[in-house]
Amino acid sequence: MNNTPFPPIASHGPIETLRRMVSAWRERNQFRVELERKLKGDPHLIDDIGLTRRQVEEELARPFWQVL
Repeated sequence: MNNTPFPPIASHGPIETLRRMVSAWRERNQFRVELERKLKGDPHLIDDIGLTRRQVEEELARPFWQVL
């Protein structure tokens, strides 16, 4: 997952920048959906990826545009 808040703006026009922002938001949202699925379906997987339940819950509470 891309952890940058927004893609670089300087070399792209506003439409490309917007497209990249939406793409990053979708990736972030999908990551959080998968985390929630693991938390509910098999919480032991959360331990396997090195996170605590609290860390996962905090991540799930973030809005889609917000990065760690």
